[in-house]
Amino acid sequence: MENVALENTKAKVAVVGVGYWGKNLVRNFHELGALAMLCDADGAVEETYRQRYTSVRFSRDFRSVLADTSINAVALATPAVTHYEMTKAALEAGKDILVEKPLAIDVKHGEELVRLAGAKSRILMVGHILRYHPAILKLQQLIQNGTLGKINYLYSNRLNIGKIRTEENILWSFAPHDISVMLSLLNEMPTRVSCRGSAYLNRDVSDVTLSHFEFPSGVQGHIFVSWLHPFKEQRLVVVGSEKMAVFDDTAEHKLVLYPHKVEWRNRVPAAVKADGEIVELEDREPLKAECQHFLDCVESRTSPVSNGEEGLRVLRVLDACQRALHNGGIVLEDFSAKRAEPEPTYFVHESAYVDEGAEIGARTKIWHFSHVMKGARIGERCVIGQNVNIDGGTLIGNNVKIQNNVSVYTGAVIEDDVFLGPSCVLTNVTNPRSQVSRHALYETTCLKRGCTIGANATIVCGVTIGRYAFVGAGAVVTKDVSDFALVVGNPARQAGWMSRHGHRLDSPDLYGVMRCPETGYRYKEEEPGVLRCLDLDEEAALPAELSVGTKSYRQVKEEANYECSAARP
Repeated sequence: MENVALENTKAKVAVVGVGYWGKNLVRNFHELGALAMLCDADGAVEETYRQRYTSVRFSRDFRSVLADTSINAVALATPAVTHYEMTKAALEAGKDILVEKPLAIDVKHGEELVRLAGAKSRILMVGHILRYHPAILKLQQLIQNGTLGKINYLYSNRLNIGKIRTEENILWSFAPHDISVMLSLLNEMPTRVSCRGSAYLNRDVSDVTLSHFEFPSGVQGHIFVSWLHPFKEQRLVVVGSEKMAVFDDTAEHKLVLYPHKVEWRNRVPAAVKADGEIVELEDREPLKAECQHFLDCVESRTSPVSNGEEGLRVLRVLDACQRALHNGGIVLEDFSAKRAEPEPTYFVHESAYVDEGAEIGARTKIWHFSHVMKGARIGERCVIGQNVNIDGGTLIGNNVKIQNNVSVYTGAVIEDDVFLGPSCVLTNVTNPRSQVSRHALYETTCLKRGCTIGANATIVCGVTIGRYAFVGAGAVVTKDVSDFALVVGNPARQAGWMSRHGHRLDSPDLYGVMRCPETGYRYKEEEPGVLRCLDLDEEAALPAELSVGTKSYRQVKEEANYECSAARP
């Protein structure tokens, strides 16, 4: 059976903005074998990098990047004030994009970008580099497994004397990294924000800010940022009831735990200090890990860790801090009243048509020349191939794949994870006559969870195809099919059993147990005509490690034939 043709998702990246930070993205994407183009308004960029990156193209015009169909991904390292317009243009041009922090400088613009990425089915990732730092990943793990105990408070200092910006203040330049980390460690949004700062070099451009946060769980934190500091400091301290953690990105040992205790003696607290415990970390450059993650998401079409939604949460906190900074006081925020994510979106090809009144789930894709009629209900993450018609009154679950040239008529109930092969036929009246209207007599055909209908197969209405059953190509099904049954022919007859992974189950052992050759899951016919999986409930989701196939049907067959020939005397 053929799958819907997928676009080439191998990332070919254009880095736009080859300056203070962009040059680091250039280096990493080149080392990862994905760098295809450099774009910068400064013509000296080509002269500087031509000999180093001989296979890379150069451009001074962002529009040429958008028009280049060989470029499918953009890494944007331009000033924050340009992020909204350039990210929007890239998404509209069909490019996946990694945009450096912040996502935008206006919350409404950030919301629009997240919606647009969803509507266009594009990867939108924000460059919150600390989310990929081995120390932060380890710190998340320690908090989650309770090593630090109850978290009391945390604070971050990001201080330096170096590049001083005039287009954005220190809050927007430095603090997004620390806000991103704080929100991810606590997994909650603050309810109360205060921020104070001062501008010493340029009027109205703060050089130093101190932000304070109160969270619903009772945790408090602050972030101190400055580019007027005598030395570089990048330190995060997390204080728990059992241990304290210090992440110091400028130190040799990036993450150290301190099992200090507070003991009460005669009703007086006394600190009991202990030696620090160095935490061993994976030796990995955070930026390279971030770039590799972006490439992986482009290829697998999965949402990044620092996706647009996460970038939007950080943007909302930044916005609250900025308003508090201007007001010289405190901002009370009810972030729970704001959507953490945009409204669910789905993709419809420009040649397809979805009637008003049809219900389409998030991340569903409807391809060329297909028509979804009023009253149809389609779940999430479905793929509707080319030239598919879905009548009103049909019910389609989540993660359903409908291949080209299929009509789903009123009366069909299709559960989650069903696969409908190319040109298969579903019906809804057993004895149709053009002269006799039977619109009120449509019969129900139920395709249970996980079943597969082969190419050109016909399902006569009124039957039920069982869970994970497999209808062979060209079969004509006239009666119910049992769970896990393999049926072939005209009329269809059961020819055996199929595993949940779509492999034929043969050679039961002395106890009647058969094993899937790909997963090792055990199956047994508990009573005549009733097969059960002994290792996983039929309604349970597949474990993540088994949701991607590892052996083709041909490979399994060849291995079985080899074992049979080896067993012969």
